[in-house]
Amino acid sequence: MVSRLNPYLSFDGNARQAMEFYKEVFDGTLRLNTFGEFGQKDTPEADKIMHGMLETPSGFTLMGADTPPGMEFAQGTNFSVSLSGDDDTELRGYWEKLSSGGSVSVPLEKQMWGDVFGMCTDRFGIPWMVNITQPRS
Repeated sequence: MVSRLNPYLSFDGNARQAMEFYKEVFDGTLRLNTFGEFGQKDTPEADKIMHGMLETPSGFTLMGADTPPGMEFAQGTNFSVSLSGDDDTELRGYWEKLSSGGSVSVPLEKQMWGDVFGMCTDRFGIPWMVNITQPRS
């Protein structure tokens, strides 16, 4: 897999509707995963979108999700830049450089969905998400 750089949008409970709208606009393949699919079945967030990804015929990738429980939604700052792929060395190198002099909100470590993931804000105030895909057994 080649590393990918794309916008990641955050929504205040309407990620499903927004991502379906963007699919109508750009066409392509839309995949949506809910919080319920990842251990939060009996919560008010169960049907909310934990991760959505639209890949278009033009080569665009747009990701988005509802703001997770415990995090505050802030209109105007509801985006991040996402780096993802399976090249552990390359992506960890980007992480080290991006987080240096900035702040880390989620340490780069293995997550409940099996990948290594972290969130940081670089020294210029730009939020980043890094996801390193792990081999599936």
